Amino acid sequence: MNLPPFPSDLEPTPEAAQASRARGVLLKRLADVVCLPMSRVNAFERAMTADLLVDMLREAEPAERKKVARRLAGLVEIPASLVRLLLRDESDVAEELLINAAVLSDADLLDCARMTGLEHRRLIALRRGVSEVVCDVLIEFGEILVLECLLRNDDARFSTGGVEAVVALTRGDARLTATLLRRPELRPAHAYVLFWWADAETRMIILQRFAVSREVLQEAASDIFAMAAEENWQDALSRKALQFIERRQRNRAAIDKSPFDSLEDAMAAAQHGLTREIAEEISYLSGLKPMTGAKIFTDPGGEPIAVLCKATGLPKPAIRALWRGLKRSESDGAGGMAPALERAMLVYDMIAVDRAQTVLRYWNWSLTSALTPALLRAIRDGDEDSLDEYSAPQRAAMLALSKDFGR
Repeated sequence: MNLPPFPSDLEPTPEAAQASRARGVLLKRLADVVCLPMSRVNAFERAMTADLLVDMLREAEPAERKKVARRLAGLVEIPASLVRLLLRDESDVAEELLINAAVLSDADLLDCARMTGLEHRRLIALRRGVSEVVCDVLIEFGEILVLECLLRNDDARFSTGGVEAVVALTRGDARLTATLLRRPELRPAHAYVLFWWADAETRMIILQRFAVSREVLQEAASDIFAMAAEENWQDALSRKALQFIERRQRNRAAIDKSPFDSLEDAMAAAQHGLTREIAEEISYLSGLKPMTGAKIFTDPGGEPIAVLCKATGLPKPAIRALWRGLKRSESDGAGGMAPALERAMLVYDMIAVDRAQTVLRYWNWSLTSALTPALLRAIRDGDEDSLDEYSAPQRAAMLALSKDFGR
């Protein structure tokens, strides 16, 4: 059969291009060649075919590109040039690979995340087995829709830094909190920081789930307290750790320096007005640093006050004493107990002494032992990009105290 000469310089009209049956068949054949096993086509032939296919797809219709993407999605190896072109395409086209192609590398996904838009990143977040590296990049964009998909994805893997970044984002958008609490990567360090800006329901979940006993630690370190005492507690690192582990919450040594005879005496004075001086004394007598005490007393929710009272062995009425000292209303408009005070009473009844001590000491450890000059400077400057330079308690302090330092 004699074919007409090939018109190399003739540009088809848009209508002709859309109606081209030959083009559709050629695209399919080229995709078929790319899909051939290595026993049928060598690497150079496959690369040459892929280059030709890429050149055609650049000008092809979206529907045609989508068909090719669907054809390639099941391959165990897709030419890199095709992957990059199709992943940067419209989301309908890229979806065929992002949802169905298991062979995409982290490099492919990172390029797609950075060079496209929100819908592409949402599709990446839905993939099975999203790696820590890819999660970290998706989190950087701070897109709530993407983060919700990522947090619900049981096959996604979060790094410690990624979890911390999401915890920080919950401060501005509480929609992430519920799904974040279900993540297995969430640790007490993260939860105790999240607590400070969480709503009442979330706070209860955190206290129920993460207020753990220290019994195992106490058994493991039972003989080390005597060793440290023989050394006169000279080693600062072991002293801080043992302070976290020990059973006794109150600081007996602080009584000798305090104007009050006991913690109960300080509480009695507090109900007539919680001044800064009394608040500091209560903190010292409770085994806390004043900064931790200030965080507890200024919290509007009331739950931290309940934790403080339970951990230090104070009776339930001590909550009301502090409430009055803080000049807070004890009743609502209908004459019932104020909701915040009622929650504080509920927390007191709910949490065991040892578990309350765990929470209290974790707050004290994370909010004070980490406050080095470098961390304070980072908090003031908003230098969250430097989180990796700090230890776990330092990062916790940066997240929890950033607002307190005028950020």
